[in-house]
Amino acid sequence: MRPGPLIRMLFGPYEHSVAEAYRRIFVDLDEFAELMRMWVPQAQRILEVGCGEGAMTERIVRTYPAATVTAIDISPNAGRLYRGETSTVNFSQKTVEEVAGREPASFDLVVLADVIHHVPHKSRQSMLSAIKQAMSANASLVFKDWVPSASPVHWLCFLSDRYLTGDDVSYCTMDGIKALLTNTFGSEAIRRIDTLRVRRNNIAVLVQRSS
Repeated sequence: MRPGPLIRMLFGPYEHSVAEAYRRIFVDLDEFAELMRMWVPQAQRILEVGCGEGAMTERIVRTYPAATVTAIDISPNAGRLYRGETSTVNFSQKTVEEVAGREPASFDLVVLADVIHHVPHKSRQSMLSAIKQAMSANASLVFKDWVPSASPVHWLCFLSDRYLTGDDVSYCTMDGIKALLTNTFGSEAIRRIDTLRVRRNNIAVLVQRSS
C-alpha cells in the first residue's frame, strides 16, 4: 500500500474529516462542483476517471442526484472514503480503456480531476482518447488539474503528491493541457477555462465532444 493511505488510516474514524481538511489547503472541491453544474446543468450518465477514495465522487453525486455515476480507479481502494448516496454510484477498479471498450459512446459527462499529473507522459494521450471513445455525441469532459508555479504552496503540493502517493508525478503547464486536449478533441473543443479557489494553480477546463 502507498504511504498516504497508511498514514491517513492512523486517524481511524476521523480519517475522512482529516483528509477533507488537508485537501482544502490546496483546492475547494465544492466550488469545482458548482462550476461543473454551471457548465453542464444536466447529466444522466457520468464517468469519473481516477476517482481515488471518493472525495470528488461525493460532490458529483450531490450535484447530479438523478444521474448514474460510474467511478473508476486503477487502485483497489476506489471509493474507500466515500460518504454519500450509494444507490446511484458504482465504484470499480478499472482503466478507462476497459470502460470505453465495453461501453463506447455511453456517457454524457466525464470528470477527470487531478489525475493527469499522475499518468506517465507516454500514456496521457491514449487515456484521453479512451475518454473520448467513452463519451456520447455532444458529451462534455470537465477536466481539472494543478499547473506548476514558483510558489511555496506548489512545492508543498508536489511533495504531497510525490511522497504520499508514491507516484512519479509531473504537472502540465497550461499550454501543455491545451495541447493534450486539442490533440484529442480538436482545436475548437475547449469551451471554457477557469481557475478555482484556494490556489490559482487549480485550472478547470470544459471540453465539448462534437457529434
